Amino acid sequence: MPNINSNNNSNFDEIYNQYRQEGQQRAAQEIRTEPGKEQIVAVRKNEDGDIIAIKTESGRELDYVTALNEAKSGKLAHVDVFHKYGRDILRSEPDGYDGNNLDNLPAF
Repeated sequence: MPNINSNNNSNFDEIYNQYRQEGQQRAAQEIRTEPGKEQIVAVRKNEDGDIIAIKTESGRELDYVTALNEAKSGKLAHVDVFHKYGRDILRSEPDGYDGNNLDNLPAF
C-alpha cells in the first residue's frame, strides 16, 4: 500500500529549510519592543567569549549583574533570566529569530 505522506527523500532538507527560513522571517516581523522595555543592541565579551556587559538601544551600557537585575525586573525586552550552574544567566528569548540572539549582536 503506498504511503500518502511520502516525499522524495531529497526534498526533506529543502522543505525543512524553507519552513525554518519562513519562520525566521515571520519572527523578525513580529518582534516589537514592548512599551517601557529597552532592547539590547550590542554586547561586550571577555577573552573567553563570555558576555560581560550589554548596550541598550538608548545607549546605556550595563555590566552583566545590572543587566540581570534589569531583566528580572522586566526592564529589558526579549531576554529571559534562568538559574543554571549555581547562578543566574541572561539569555535571549527563544523566538526563532537568530538575528537578536545575544551572541550574534555586534560588539561595543
